Amino acid sequence: MSVLIKETAIAEQDMIAEAERALADISKVRDGVGRVIFGQESVIERALVALLAGGHALLMGVPGLAKTKLVETLGVVLGLDSRRIQFTPDLMPSDILGSEVLEQDENGRRSFRFIPGPIFAQLLMADEINRASPRTQSALLQSMQEYHVTVAGARHDLPSPFHVLATQNPLEQEGTYPLPEAQLDRFLMQIDILYPDIEAERRILLETTGVEDATPQNVLDPARLKAIQLLIRRMPVPESVVEAILALVRSARPGQGNADTDKHVAWGPGPRASQALTLCARARALYEGRLAPSVDDVRALAEPVLQHRMALTFAARAEGMNVRDVIARLVKAQG
Repeated sequence: MSVLIKETAIAEQDMIAEAERALADISKVRDGVGRVIFGQESVIERALVALLAGGHALLMGVPGLAKTKLVETLGVVLGLDSRRIQFTPDLMPSDILGSEVLEQDENGRRSFRFIPGPIFAQLLMADEINRASPRTQSALLQSMQEYHVTVAGARHDLPSPFHVLATQNPLEQEGTYPLPEAQLDRFLMQIDILYPDIEAERRILLETTGVEDATPQNVLDPARLKAIQLLIRRMPVPESVVEAILALVRSARPGQGNADTDKHVAWGPGPRASQALTLCARARALYEGRLAPSVDDVRALAEPVLQHRMALTFAARAEGMNVRDVIARLVKAQG
């Protein structure tokens, strides 16, 4: 049995036709990104799944792993209006949101005019987001959840679609400010970027040290991306997948009857994690050419969706455990 969540029913034949069109477009996007980013298939998949699901993503990795280049490439390939903000300790909220300036017309009348900041983009790259102060980081909270900002009491809607792809360097911790839990929860996924394998690194050496670098080409437009995002929200979700998501997320919370979780987890994921898993499982299914998500999608996405929404106890950290270990155990326990 499958369920549709708050969406108008769509005929099966229409769903299949739409899915085939979407799959062809997704394939073009994947190929377009793959011509510029080498050897990071899993990262590309997760980044595209986050965007197809309509969410934001936090890219974690050491310097030199093409985090910035990936975001720039996605903006070009998807045809999104992209802006980049380099987060620094002296960055102010108005540098992101915009500000009001006092102007005087030819008759001497004075009035305030709002000048939009770089957040008014369809794809915002927040580079090294943890280098800005908590006050500046919090400027993104409202926009990431409600898709508008409030400046001087006035509401300003953001472009649609609106996505934030933030990068963070896990090594350089001096002069950084850890992201608060409320902001981490706004990210649909945390995508860890690892070192490429030897074949991919060989290709990087050969193809990026010549006279010309590969450049991304646009293959999609924002309207088409929004149509695919709507299709994903209309995809049916089998009851077995819903139950698997609920069981996994609830087992990651202390006080829910799981002895290992009670011992090792200080606080666990909230309902937004269940929403994120549902959307991402649908997006991953379509990314792989399927019309409905499976339990395997939930297992594959458990780590990127849950790891930034949990914290370990001091005792667990003292034992050398990390959040990924806990999530792997929970996934294995779910069968």
